Amino acid sequence: MNKEILRQTVTRLVAKPKGILAIDESLSTCNKRFEKLGISTTEEKRREYRELLVTAPDIEKYISGYIIFNETIRQKTLTGKNFTDILKLKGMEIGIKVDEGLVDLPDHPGEKFTQGLDGLAERLKEYKNMGATFAKWRVVYSISENTPSDLCMKTNAEILAKYAAICQARDLVPIVEPEVLLEGDHTLEKCYEVSAQNFKILFIELKKFNVFLPGIVLKTSMVISGKNAGDRAPAEKIAEMTVKCLEEHVPKEVGGVVFLSGGQGDEEAVINLNAISKLKSSWHLTFSYGRAIQNPALKSWAKNPEDITGAQKLLVAAARNNSLASVGQYK
Repeated sequence: MNKEILRQTVTRLVAKPKGILAIDESLSTCNKRFEKLGISTTEEKRREYRELLVTAPDIEKYISGYIIFNETIRQKTLTGKNFTDILKLKGMEIGIKVDEGLVDLPDHPGEKFTQGLDGLAERLKEYKNMGATFAKWRVVYSISENTPSDLCMKTNAEILAKYAAICQARDLVPIVEPEVLLEGDHTLEKCYEVSAQNFKILFIELKKFNVFLPGIVLKTSMVISGKNAGDRAPAEKIAEMTVKCLEEHVPKEVGGVVFLSGGQGDEEAVINLNAISKLKSSWHLTFSYGRAIQNPALKSWAKNPEDITGAQKLLVAAARNNSLASVGQYK
């Protein structure tokens, strides 16, 4: 593990006023979004769409790195340029989603753990040779009367810690993503309680596996009311409780902290980030959004597949809005 390389990559990833763009949807997720909008679900259509995302002019002003998927890291533009070469030329970091999805946690209905540790070291070696400097692994927790259980959180935290240690041994920065799902009718206070416990268990495991905390990026949900809650908390309250939870339960030596949009509306994700950025924090808190930045471009492209420039302008505008929000300047 070269700690200096890890530190430098983290510094570039969370440099003001930039954030990370997630375009790492699995094939099934990408195809579902395409189907909804009437786009054919072929590899060529996915390649076309990703070319639009990767080649967007000036997006590097607002985005420090792209998280991509196994299919995407191997794809090229119509003129034969590797997507990875284009991202490198723009000075952006290349990240790769390496988990292999969710499976049911035995004897725990409604709870999942994330698979993919088998063969991870070999896959990372290949991805690094293809230009990757960071990786991402996601676990999920749903809030209900009986979930998440401590066993579910401990199981996933141990998996995240093993993944992070394997990444760091190869000088790749691990993005550690323990997502608390937005689905449900839970209160903001309940979300705070679950998030705090999530962080507590996660950092016990990361320390147990000697993960170098300045060389990781924590990708986290905001402390937010459930999507179906009767009385959803406003942005100022979300910001206050999110920053409080991070300050009280995340070690200060963690290299970077970024937020996932996790099903928030496009505008909601910007407004909440903007409110968070106005508060004092131990980190430069920024974004690692997928849908919340891609949505306008994807919808435009679905309607007018020939108008690549128009879709790219919408993508860059969304990235710019979130960039402004990451420094509390979105209006």
